[in-house]
Amino acid sequence: MDRWKRILGWSLGLSALLVATIVWSVTVGPVAVPASVVVKATLNAVAVPVSVAIDPGTSATLAHVPWVGFDVSFVRPFSFSVPRAQQVIVTRIRLPRIVLAAVVGFALATAGTVMQGLFRNPMADPSIIGVSSGAAVGAVALLVFGLSVPFGIQGAAFLSALITAFSVYLIATTNGRTPVATLLLAGVAVQTFLGAVVSYMLLQAGESVNAVLHWLMGDLATASWDDVTVALIVALCSFAVLLVFARDLNVLLLGEEEARTLGINVERTKRVLLAVASLTTAAAVSVAGVIGFVGLIVPHMLRLLVGPDHRILLPTSAIAGAAFLVATDTVARGGATQLPVGIVTAALGAPFFLYLLRQREVHRL
Repeated sequence: MDRWKRILGWSLGLSALLVATIVWSVTVGPVAVPASVVVKATLNAVAVPVSVAIDPGTSATLAHVPWVGFDVSFVRPFSFSVPRAQQVIVTRIRLPRIVLAAVVGFALATAGTVMQGLFRNPMADPSIIGVSSGAAVGAVALLVFGLSVPFGIQGAAFLSALITAFSVYLIATTNGRTPVATLLLAGVAVQTFLGAVVSYMLLQAGESVNAVLHWLMGDLATASWDDVTVALIVALCSFAVLLVFARDLNVLLLGEEEARTLGINVERTKRVLLAVASLTTAAAVSVAGVIGFVGLIVPHMLRLLVGPDHRILLPTSAIAGAAFLVATDTVARGGATQLPVGIVTAALGAPFFLYLLRQREVHRL
């Protein structure tokens, strides 16, 4: 009961922080929008489904779901008086970017929490086995060479990231076992190689070099509601699976031999955790570019606050990650010159990484 109270208390508190951060973020920009207008404009955009027509065209509709053949009729329960210009700014320009930042932060913090627990290392992050580098290869190849891939740059980055994660796993696996130390070393080697590939493609980039650099630095400027939908579905489904394995991840903290004696199928658990964390990271990177340190900073800070129990740490880190990336993206776009959000997270994350490294060495003495 105490554990559930802690989960509920922290989750509600962090959720309130996330909502406040989102509202504040929407108010920031070249055109000032009061917080009250943000709330009203957002409520105006809420649509509630009232009917589903299997036969398209049988009823007036506001939305169509072509992949299942459904037409869905909606009503809007709220109708506040908001100037049209501000309604467009809030719902079509700022909210897609801000909500995507929240979803990407949620995904990266979730994946970082799993990686730190799996590797038993507070300096692990979602890209530790080369997923981000793999995504970069696919995205840069499409931008530089004009490759034709389904779903464009997002599809290329996502597919390349998954192939990289699977390759690293195969390299590190021997006789059906995958030592985490070998997996880490294989990830470092593959990241280095893929970094060289990206560097070579940058030399060939020509006029597309600006687009490539923005993607590599992590940029949410081109966010759309389609990006939000895809990333949100993957992030929530992955999060649900990881929550099921939270107890097993707790046991793995004791060591693999101890986990086996307690009845955990260690290799199967590692495969599931790696696969789902890689899928989550790939989805986040494919829609937002390479954004570093979110999965390093947030899980470590929340571990200091709520403890190492992943049943509490996973949900709290996910919500905090969403709030953190919304805040850093607001800082990135709030100045005179709009910056890719990856620059801001790196500026915050690099000193924090050095702090972790220093603390680790002090405790060893």
